[in-house]
Amino acid sequence: MSESHHDDATAGSTSIRPFVVADTDGVVALWRAAGLVKPWNDPHLDIERKLTVQPELFLVAETVSADGGRELVGTAMVGYDGHRGWVNYLAVADPARGTGLGRRLMAEAERLLVERGCPKLNLQVRTSNTEVIAFYERLGYVIDDAVSLGKRLIPDAPR
Repeated sequence: MSESHHDDATAGSTSIRPFVVADTDGVVALWRAAGLVKPWNDPHLDIERKLTVQPELFLVAETVSADGGRELVGTAMVGYDGHRGWVNYLAVADPARGTGLGRRLMAEAERLLVERGCPKLNLQVRTSNTEVIAFYERLGYVIDDAVSLGKRLIPDAPR
């Protein structure tokens, strides 16, 4: 990865790295705080499923505090199906919003996808989420003339 690693992190720095299982509670808490968890999606199951397919493309961002502690402040669940790339669960913690972290996470997602030969990245954003749509437009994304359809194949039972 092009970002810094655990060993060379300094206080106040933010690094992007692959998810590890110990991140689960922090990731789910961040997703809940960011309003990304919906009743029909169990975030723990989403994580378990991602760990079976391209787990190296599940990114987390963490900030190092002055005392050396680490706080999870961002996520991006990236995937490539051989035709299109996707980013799900892009989230940045409130204190880190506006710092460019979302842009950094997307740049890393794009880099990883290009590295795999991915020709196009697709995103799904709720039409009511105009702030997030504007964020992606600032990064060069455009609204595709397409309709997103979905069908739940395996229902998530709440835990």
